Amino acid sequence: MCNIVKRYPINHGRNERVILDGISFTLRPGEKLGILGRNGAGKSTLVRIISGSESANSGEIVRGMSLSWPLAFGGAFIGSLTGKDNTRLIARVYGVDYHQMLEYVKDFAELGPYIGEPVKSYSHGMQARLAFAISMAIEFDCYLIDEVMAVGDHRFTEKCNRDLFENRGDRAMIIVSHSVDIIRAHCDRAALLENGRLQHFDTVDGAIDAYQALQ
Repeated sequence: MCNIVKRYPINHGRNERVILDGISFTLRPGEKLGILGRNGAGKSTLVRIISGSESANSGEIVRGMSLSWPLAFGGAFIGSLTGKDNTRLIARVYGVDYHQMLEYVKDFAELGPYIGEPVKSYSHGMQARLAFAISMAIEFDCYLIDEVMAVGDHRFTEKCNRDLFENRGDRAMIIVSHSVDIIRAHCDRAALLENGRLQHFDTVDGAIDAYQALQ
């Protein structure tokens, strides 16, 4: 990612607000990059641009690894389709065996008969479970995590963390969060997003100290 700029129009288009101002970083296979930032700093905008769901005004992104969508994000589902049918559609897009993927998703998401119901009838938590399970059913080189997933009770959250951080510990990850505990536990690099700029640090603790100084 090189010199990414994102602006949004304000005041009915008469002015612009700069959200991201020259964001650059490189991620290598297996690296875990944590990006800290306060609410409103532009973290979610950055995640959408990294994932490709939103375009930057300028700059360049070169993706040399397969990249997941933001984990537990169910916004890409077609609401009128069932959980099964959404799984089938995504399996087809990514060239994954549907039947194997469905069995994994059914076992992991623990939705029971609701897997056969339209996704628009799901609660937010159920959609998050389905999205996370589908994400884990596809072997990506890099996983994109926008905050740590709150996808159910403590047991299910621990199951998700184990499958992601332990079973896929060799994968690259971009973890965007305001939780210093998560960044400290899982990242080997960290940066701070503030005033549209991404500041890199020599150590994870250095980034955490700078972030906490803003509080």
